[in-house]
Amino acid sequence: MECITKLRRVGGSLMATIPKEVVEMEKLEEGGTIKIEVKKVKKSYLGISKGIGPWKKEYDIEMEGDRDKAYR
Repeated sequence: MECITKLRRVGGSLMATIPKEVVEMEKLEEGGTIKIEVKKVKKSYLGISKGIGPWKKEYDIEMEGDRDKAYR
């Protein structure tokens, strides 16, 4: 099963939580062993993906800087 989750800092490490629905569906238990594949999620910046906020003014500034570099 695949899911998207946010990372949180715990001490010097990052922690990913597994949603309750996935735990129940896969019958996971504390102390069990699982295999995790890590892939960074690309943001669309359109605000249509769940969990991604609306477009911000600083995105325009960042993109203008990238565009200027492309024309040089």
